[in-house]
Amino acid sequence: MEITSYSKKFSDNDIGKLAAEAQIRRVYVLAWRDSESPDAGGSEVHLSEVLKRWSSAGLEVTLRTSKVPKRPVLSNRDNYRLIRKGGSYQSFLRSIAAGLIHRDGPRDAVVEVWNGFPFFTPLWTQCPNIAILHHFHGPLWPTVLPTPLAGFGSLIEKVIAPPIYRQTPIVTLSQSSRNTLREETRLKEKNISVVQPGISEDFFPGGSLAPEPTVVAVGRLTPYKKIDRLISVLAEVRKSIPTVRLEIIGTGNAEYGLRLHAARLGGGSWVRFLGHVSKEDLIDSYRRAWIVASCSISEGWGMSITEAASCQTPAVATRIPGHVDAIEDGYSGYLVESEEEFIEKITELLKNSTLRNKFGLAAAERAKSFSWERTAFEIFRILAETSSK
Repeated sequence: MEITSYSKKFSDNDIGKLAAEAQIRRVYVLAWRDSESPDAGGSEVHLSEVLKRWSSAGLEVTLRTSKVPKRPVLSNRDNYRLIRKGGSYQSFLRSIAAGLIHRDGPRDAVVEVWNGFPFFTPLWTQCPNIAILHHFHGPLWPTVLPTPLAGFGSLIEKVIAPPIYRQTPIVTLSQSSRNTLREETRLKEKNISVVQPGISEDFFPGGSLAPEPTVVAVGRLTPYKKIDRLISVLAEVRKSIPTVRLEIIGTGNAEYGLRLHAARLGGGSWVRFLGHVSKEDLIDSYRRAWIVASCSISEGWGMSITEAASCQTPAVATRIPGHVDAIEDGYSGYLVESEEEFIEKITELLKNSTLRNKFGLAAAERAKSFSWERTAFEIFRILAETSSK
C-alpha cells in the first residue's frame, strides 16, 4: 500500500463516517504499556494520540495494557476506557485470555500494538483486526533480555509469528521499516502499510537558543538507545568546542550506568540528566537546543527528531531504518554511520550557524507535513477496509 498524500486535511467527522460505513463502533486495543508507564516511549505516545482522536470521533475504545504503578486498574482518559492488569510480561497471557472470553466487553474490531512479543490476535478474534508494528526488533533482543530469552523473542518475531499474521494488515511508521519487516520476517509486502506519526501543534519555533552550544537527546534510557555512545561522542566534540553541553531527557533502567559513564568522561559539569519532563519543558528544550541527536540502533521513526524539527532544530542521527525517513540527509539534518562521522557532523553544525539555521528552517518546513489527525484517520481507514474483506 502506498503512503497517503500529505495534502488532504482530516477531521473527527472523517473517521466517524468511515466507522459508520464499516459498522465499527467498539474498538478493543491491546498494548504492552500505557503512556503513563514510567517506561513509556514513542510507541505509547503514538497510540495515545491515535486513540484520543478515535474516541473524539464517537468510537467506543477500550485499551488494555499492563499495570502502571500508582495508577488505577480501571479508569478513563480522553473519553476512552483503560484496563491495566498484569506485570510487564504476564500481561500478554492475561490479555489473550481476556480477549478469548470477551471479558472486557463486546467489540467490533481489534487493534494490537506488536511491541516485541505479539498478542497473536489473528488466532482468537474473528472481527476486523490489524497490528501496529513500529519496527523490526531484531537488534534489540540482546540488549533487553538475557541470551536464552532474547533468542526466544527473536524466534517468535522472525519464524513463529509471521505465518500467523500473513493475512493481517500491518501498520508501520516508515518505508524503511516496511522494507526491513518484509526482508526479515517475510510478512507480505502488500499487507504492510506505511502511516507516518504526527506532530502535535504545540511544537513550533520560538524562544532563544541556549547561550552555550547544546545538544539534546530524548527517549527511554535503555541500552539500544546508545546514549553512552552519544556521551562519548560529545566528549570528543568538546576537544574543539569546550563549551558544548548535553541534555538527556528521559528515564529508564540504564540511567545509573549512563551517569557512571558520564562521570568517567568528566561529564559532571556538561552532561545533564533531566529525567521525565513536562510537555512544556520538552518544547522549551527543543527550542533551546542547537542540535537534537540520536545514536539509537533501532527505531520505527524517531519522533523526537520530528518534534525537534517542528521547533526548527536540526538533527544528527544514526543511519538506520526509521531515521532515514524522519531526516532528509543533508537537508534537514545529517545521517551518520561511524563514531568519527558523528563527531564530524555535530562539530560542523555547532560551529556553522548559517548551515545550522538552513537545516533548521528546512526541518520545520518538512515537519508541517505530519499531523496526528492524518495518522489517526489512515490507521482507522486500514482497519475499516478489513471489514469488507
